[in-house]
Amino acid sequence: MKGFWNAFFGTLVAVVVLVFVISGVVYWKINEQSKIEKHSYLVIDLYGSILEYTPPGDIMSKVMGGEAETLQRILDNLEKASVDDRIEGVIVKMSSNVHAGGAMLGEMRGAIRKVREAGKKVYGFADSMNRSTVYLAAACDSVFAPRDAYIDFRGFGATTTHVRGTLDKLGIKPNLHKIKDYKSAAEVILREDLSPEAKENLGWVLDEVWENMMSVLREDRGLNEDDVLALMRHAAFTSEEAREGGLIDEVLYWDELENRLMREDDDELRTVSQGRYADEAREDLDLKGKKTIAVVHAQGLIAGRQNKIDPLFGIMMGHETIVRELRRTLEDEDVAAIVFRVDSGGGDALTSDLIGHQVEVTSHEKPVVVSMVDVAASGGYHIAYRASKIVADPMTLTGSIGSISGKLNIRGFHDKLGITHDCVTRGPMALMWSSYQDFTDEERKRFEQNHWDGFNTWLADIADHRGMTFEEAEKLAHGRVWMGTQAKANGLVDELGGLDKAIEVAKQLAEIPEDEKVTIVHYPEEQGFVETVLGGGGDMTAAVRYLIYRFIRDDLAETWHMIGQRNMYMMEPVDIW
Repeated sequence: MKGFWNAFFGTLVAVVVLVFVISGVVYWKINEQSKIEKHSYLVIDLYGSILEYTPPGDIMSKVMGGEAETLQRILDNLEKASVDDRIEGVIVKMSSNVHAGGAMLGEMRGAIRKVREAGKKVYGFADSMNRSTVYLAAACDSVFAPRDAYIDFRGFGATTTHVRGTLDKLGIKPNLHKIKDYKSAAEVILREDLSPEAKENLGWVLDEVWENMMSVLREDRGLNEDDVLALMRHAAFTSEEAREGGLIDEVLYWDELENRLMREDDDELRTVSQGRYADEAREDLDLKGKKTIAVVHAQGLIAGRQNKIDPLFGIMMGHETIVRELRRTLEDEDVAAIVFRVDSGGGDALTSDLIGHQVEVTSHEKPVVVSMVDVAASGGYHIAYRASKIVADPMTLTGSIGSISGKLNIRGFHDKLGITHDCVTRGPMALMWSSYQDFTDEERKRFEQNHWDGFNTWLADIADHRGMTFEEAEKLAHGRVWMGTQAKANGLVDELGGLDKAIEVAKQLAEIPEDEKVTIVHYPEEQGFVETVLGGGGDMTAAVRYLIYRFIRDDLAETWHMIGQRNMYMMEPVDIW
């Protein structure tokens, strides 16, 4: 029997190794560089989730199919296209199934604008459209859609889901404490609806989003607010109706667009894919300087020690990984300044503080400029405020300076299952954090006081670093969420803009002339296929976790998207964008 199992596992290992070898060869063949011809069009195909930066283990998804698209790759490629004489123009293929927040869309718009300022055309082609794609497409020279495109353009709404009723049915009692009235994340568990404060906060966020959309459509599409309101009342459009309303410029199929842009002597349109163009080195296009600015990417839920992929929680940011990357930039003599790129809605307070501490330590030696993406709130703001300067996109969600702590009492749930518990204790407060009883009055008093002490220490530190009194900082805190423009107005951030603005500020702090080119390097560094295979269990585990997460995030999300289809119009998940 032992010989059978030895043979079985030996064969299994051999098969796994063979699969990796074959996958490696396939990956190498796929990525063999083809020559980029003159008069080519860069095609940026946006579909599914857009991440800020390459996640851990992504190299395996490239081999297996399903490579993550990232904002960083899009921005890099658009910058290269603006100066590359071989690139005639850019075609942005888009869909209502693009999942990106307002800040990401805004940065893409800015990069498209720079391509156009370089004298090159940017065309948008959409097989389906919603608010997000309308917002992005408006930045292009012209926008096209096929005859039967799904086009949905309506007002903004924000819906929250609450599980308090479910917990009650299960016999689970929340023992949570939130700081304070505007910290609405706790209301998912504590309430069956939104509090007046949470609705107020969502209201001023939606007001800012609304004003931004009105400004974009007025400037880019020539639509005033009355025009936009009329379009939103119509809500569902045929492509011809969208053209008549000014949302697109022409009804056109993809092959017709190819034929229009194709040179007379060619048999097909010369195009370059995102993946292929990403392999073009910046230095070959004269996008390199003597001095270096490092961009350290920090994305995902803040928790644990190492960056990783969790199948349930997705991308996770660990303090040891981020601290290591910040120290690398600090010790690298070639690095003149650091841009700390934050895209996170928060997480664990300790992990956030450990990262924030290293940001401060680094900023004492070299300029550290935070660049906020879609969201840098709660723990995302915690890791940011101790930097030299903070830059936020106008549509960044930030602030949420507050805290939630506590436990769930699951005794009632166990009672329903017939599970019982017993215990023996020594000393006071032994069962304070037991999951099988509520806090006693004494325990709750001690717990809440400790919670307030920790929060007030944090708030005092924010006030100190942002040049405010404690009372001034408190008026901005207690869970209040701000858009980037609001955060700048109230002193939580210093400048408005995307990555390019953050690099500009970093150059100023490092006393690098404005017109001097710099070399940009990104951390954590992306690993190749061989490094991932040979790197040991951690890298391979990240790869496998990412494949699972990508399936949950994109494949199942697309299935749900299709199930939600009504008549001929694609229905999007309800969110602000």
